[in-house]
Amino acid sequence: MPAEKRQRGATAIRSDEGTLPQFTLPQVGFSLDSLPRKHLLSAAVLLLCLCIVIFAMPSRDTSESRQEVAKVTAQVPPAGNIPVPANPEPLPATGSPEPSWQRQTVRSGDNLSLIFKRAGFNDRDVHNVVSQAPDGKSLGRIFPGQTIGFRADTAGELEAVRHTKSPLETITYTRTASGFDSEISLRTPEPRETWAAGEITSSLFLAGQDAGLSHNMIMELANIFGGVIDFVQDPRKGDTFHVIFDELYLDGEKFKDGQVIAASFTNQGETFSAYRYRDANGDVSYYNEEGVSMRKAFLLAPVDFTRISSNFNPNRLHPIYKTSRPHRGTDYAAPTGTPVFASGDGRVVKAGYSRANGNYVFIQHGEQYVTKYLHLHKRKVKQGQRVSQSQVIGTVGATGAATGPHLHYEFLMNGVHRNPRTIHKKLPKAKSLPQQEMAEFRQAISKASVQLASLRSNNQLALNDAAASTNTP
Repeated sequence: MPAEKRQRGATAIRSDEGTLPQFTLPQVGFSLDSLPRKHLLSAAVLLLCLCIVIFAMPSRDTSESRQEVAKVTAQVPPAGNIPVPANPEPLPATGSPEPSWQRQTVRSGDNLSLIFKRAGFNDRDVHNVVSQAPDGKSLGRIFPGQTIGFRADTAGELEAVRHTKSPLETITYTRTASGFDSEISLRTPEPRETWAAGEITSSLFLAGQDAGLSHNMIMELANIFGGVIDFVQDPRKGDTFHVIFDELYLDGEKFKDGQVIAASFTNQGETFSAYRYRDANGDVSYYNEEGVSMRKAFLLAPVDFTRISSNFNPNRLHPIYKTSRPHRGTDYAAPTGTPVFASGDGRVVKAGYSRANGNYVFIQHGEQYVTKYLHLHKRKVKQGQRVSQSQVIGTVGATGAATGPHLHYEFLMNGVHRNPRTIHKKLPKAKSLPQQEMAEFRQAISKASVQLASLRSNNQLALNDAAASTNTP
């Protein structure tokens, strides 16, 4: 081959690896018209592909953004070097949420079978809980207003039952591998000490209401002083009372009244004070400053806040039979449903109904004494039952030979009827604290004694100021 043709066709390139030939296109002149049609079509397709590639390339802004992200990512330390905060936030639960409780309220006439059925469970579930759990039988003692909660597992089978007996007591029955188990949860309310004072204008009940006392607290006050004051006969306008007591709170709200710590009642110028004290035997009662029990063997009256409609009278003309028949008791007129109390500790020897007496209850107190309660609307005790002083044994009514709602109360000593209004002067007093316990008693009531004296003093000053302002022209 001639030398000129070799030089135009190839040029030798020297490198460390040897000589490589480099080819170059010959300088040839041509036009589009001289190319075949199929070549033109191929070129057009190639040009279109090149345009698509150019437009698909990321813009400069996008590239810069990716570079910024890369920079930020590069600044994150390795996983092993991530600093842990002193109080790390709890991580959200990754598992499925705990099944919720389905609550059912016990209705009047309900039983466990009906309640379980409303919750979607059957009698077999009832049987398993009641028979397997140690406290299962307690679930059968349900009352209207209580709530029973049910929890099912993921398969819909009964997993737990929660019986809320009261705001203070809950029993939870949980299914285990060996059957249902039970757990009792008890809550204790917080006691907060408070006080109240009032002046009698018509009755203790109305004065107590004006002082902000609940019905139960007024009844408790009457029970404490029921052995020394007859609240049917004794209270007079101008009498005063002062009481220090606890209020029980649950979750920051008042749950109910607590115990009376100390109280005083001034009746016709004479002041009676009572202090709550637990003696060496663990018995709780109320005593005056000298350690003498406020509780007498019998209450002066077995029903509170009433009027005497008929006294003991051996020659009374009977209002219905119109014959001279002795009235061997005292009649206390009161609205139907008013509670009637056992006047002393004893045992119910008779409880029933007769045409003359209506619903009645007879109580034996030791060997000597019997009390009788006639014309009751309802009886709350049964024959043979033991009762304690101030326990509700029935309610006032008009059953039997009665012209209106009232309690007929009789008192017998050694089988002979006695006037209930006067026999109390001859009855034995309740026990007093032993002398060796008096030092501890005085120490225990010292704070309450000072508080009562302060309340009476402040109340008297307030009454004097009110009287002075009323008399000022």
